[in-house]
Amino acid sequence: MINEDQFQSELQIIISNALREDIGPGDYSSLACIPKSAIGKAKLLVKEDGIIAGVDFAKMIFEAVDASLQIETFISDGTPVKKGDVVFHVSGSSQSILKAERVVLNSMQRMSAIATKTKKYASLLEGTPTKILDTRKTTPGFRACEKWAVKIGGGQNHRFALYDMIMLKDNHNDFAGGITLAIAKTKLFLQENNLDLKIIVEARNLNEVNEIINSEGVNRILLDNFDFETTKKAVQIIGTKCLTESSGNINENTIRSYAECGVNFISSGALTHSIYNMDLSLKAIK
Repeated sequence: MINEDQFQSELQIIISNALREDIGPGDYSSLACIPKSAIGKAKLLVKEDGIIAGVDFAKMIFEAVDASLQIETFISDGTPVKKGDVVFHVSGSSQSILKAERVVLNSMQRMSAIATKTKKYASLLEGTPTKILDTRKTTPGFRACEKWAVKIGGGQNHRFALYDMIMLKDNHNDFAGGITLAIAKTKLFLQENNLDLKIIVEARNLNEVNEIINSEGVNRILLDNFDFETTKKAVQIIGTKCLTESSGNINENTIRSYAECGVNFISSGALTHSIYNMDLSLKAIK
C-alpha cells in the first residue's frame, strides 16, 4: 500500500478537484441572497441506518473551504447509526457552510454506504481467519476515500493502484507467453529496477496453481472464479507455500463458504462498485 503521506496527498487532491468542480467562479446562489457577514449553524442528519463514514474527511473539506468553521462531532467514523441521528454540527460563515455542503454530502453518503457494506461482509467472516479486501474497481478520482471507507467498515485494502504491487492476471500471463515466463520476467524487472513489491498471480484452474507454486517468489495466488470444491483442493495444494485469495462473483450468500475453504483473503469489487449511497442531509439549525 501507499504510505500515509501519499494517502494524505491523494485526499487533498480529491478535495481540491471536488471544490473546483462544484464552486467554479463562485456559489452564486449564496452570494445572491446571503450576506457575507452572515453566521449560521447546520447539522449532519442521518436518514437511514448504517455505518457512518467520512466524518474526518468532512472536517478536511470544511477546513479547505474555510478554516474558521467550527465542527462539533457527536458520532465518529465507523459507528453504527440509525435514522434521526445527528453526526455533527458545523457553525460559522453561512456562505462557507453552503459552499462545502454538497461535497461533504456526496463524499459521506458514498463512504458510509461502502463502510456499511464492508461491515456486513466482514461480519459474515467472523470466526474465520479470512480477511475481506477491496479492489481497484473504484470511482475514478475518489479511490482514496473509497478505500478509506473500506477500512472504516472493518475491511482491508488490496493494492492501491498499479504501482504498489505486482498482480499478474490472465491477460498479463497470456501476453507474456505463459505464467512461468511472466513470473520470471517480473522478478527480473523488479531486480533491475530495485523495486521491492509483492507478487500476486492469478490462477484459472488447478493446473495453473501447480505451475505458479513451481516458481519461487510469489507472495499470493489469486483463485479466480473457482467453485468451493476446487478452492478447497487449491488450498491443499498450495499449503504454506504462499497466501491464497478468492475472487470472482463472490457475494453475501457465498462469502462464508469460500472462507471455510481456508483462503487467507477474499476480494470483492462489490464493496465499492455496487453500492447505493446512504441517505444523509445537512440541515440548517434555525
